Amino acid sequence: MTNILVTWFVTTISFLIISRIPFLGIEIDSIKKAVIAAAVFGILNSILTPILTIFALPFIIITLGLFFFIVNSVAFSLAATLVNGFRLRYGFWSSAMGSLALAVINSILLMFVPPFI
Repeated sequence: MTNILVTWFVTTISFLIISRIPFLGIEIDSIKKAVIAAAVFGILNSILTPILTIFALPFIIITLGLFFFIVNSVAFSLAATLVNGFRLRYGFWSSAMGSLALAVINSILLMFVPPFI
């Protein structure tokens, strides 16, 4: 349970960071919206991404895994659609670059968090 809360907190911080990068075109109105967006993205990532991965498996194999970024972008843009106050200014490109930036920033931030057992 602690791992889920820590990951949710780190993802919230990551959403706030990527919303401050101007060329990504990601807008989040408040910290409350970032918390909600992180929760929705986490739920979508745990439910929707495995389903989309199964359907997109031939494309993932053909592109040597690069199509997985598209699958993650779909979850990212769906989270932006579901959360009022979380917008993607440039549509698909904001979604693709935002999901990539979120993965990188989450990885960097999680390196500084001690593992919980």
